[in-house]
Amino acid sequence: MVTIMSRGESRVSTAFLILLFVAGLIISGIITSYIFLRRIGTLEDKISAIESQVSNMWGFQNVTYQDIKVYQNGTALSEIYEKVKDSVVLIRGVTSSGSVQGSGFVCNYSGSMIILTNNHVVDGTTSITVAFSDGDAYVAAVRGVDPYSDLAVLTVNAPESEFSPLQIVSSSTLRVGDPVMAIGNPYGLVGSMTTGVVSALGRTITEQEYTGGYAIANIIQTSTPINPGNSGGPLLNMLGNVVGITTAIVANSQGLGFAVPSNTILRETSSLVETGTYEGHSYLGVKGTDMDYTASQELGVNVTYGWRISEVVAGGPAAAAGVQVNDVIVGFNGTRIRNGDEMSSYLEENTLPAQTLTLNIARGSQWLGLSLMLGKRPPP
Repeated sequence: MVTIMSRGESRVSTAFLILLFVAGLIISGIITSYIFLRRIGTLEDKISAIESQVSNMWGFQNVTYQDIKVYQNGTALSEIYEKVKDSVVLIRGVTSSGSVQGSGFVCNYSGSMIILTNNHVVDGTTSITVAFSDGDAYVAAVRGVDPYSDLAVLTVNAPESEFSPLQIVSSSTLRVGDPVMAIGNPYGLVGSMTTGVVSALGRTITEQEYTGGYAIANIIQTSTPINPGNSGGPLLNMLGNVVGITTAIVANSQGLGFAVPSNTILRETSSLVETGTYEGHSYLGVKGTDMDYTASQELGVNVTYGWRISEVVAGGPAAAAGVQVNDVIVGFNGTRIRNGDEMSSYLEENTLPAQTLTLNIARGSQWLGLSLMLGKRPPP
């Protein structure tokens, strides 16, 4: 039997179903919101944990930066600086035209404390003062100078506690690429340190004002930044030992400085202290230029290296040995000489005035060995 619902009953059933549907939507929304809230809470916890880890990482990183040290050959540069900084001094001088400023360093000569610097720092001064790293300054006196090596020795009447001598070692062990450091007072900025490498050895430089055009030989070329005021300061190896004395720069260059090698210092200090001068620079009595391929074609010689003679000084050692214009010096005592740098460096390192050597010469198609007695370089 089929039961037919009245119209009122049908409306009640429809309303009930709609109510159930709406209730389902509301409950579903509540459940979904709850799940989303739980997930958001979980994400917030994770974000908080990540932020905490990042914060800890930054904190650890800051501590690490504070402990970082730059090492060269196993030695911290900061430790070398602390070891040697009290040995470097500021030199001020008064001249007839104003004042000069440079650097220097303490050296122990046979138990006596001296200051080494460049000749050009003290040349022409009427008074000199030396200031130590603690700021105490004292009057200094020039004990000896050699313009041909740009070296000067000063003495200072100061308490013994002011002196912290550096050790000078042979520069013969230096190789291109070796790390070096300089400490000085560039532009008056006391106690400044710079670092670099030995970029070349056996260079020559000329300070026309002080050497009369003669070369300062066997110079160390370095990439260590050197500026006005560094002159006279030490060039150090990574043990904090002196291998040179900073002396010159090339104007408008970058990373090109020069230092007198420590071998020159070791060779001359005794004479500078005891006699006030050094007279061990050998003299050939010639002028010339480096050889190259073009010059060899011009001269008709089968050699593209060496040093071409452009002038022979009358009465000089070369003239007495029979050297002629356009001869090419290719060696001393059988040691090959490629250019003027090598010629000057060989003479400085290996010879003394009055010593006799064999001068190896290319003259046209001939190769000659001339016996030559070296003279003493005349005053600049």
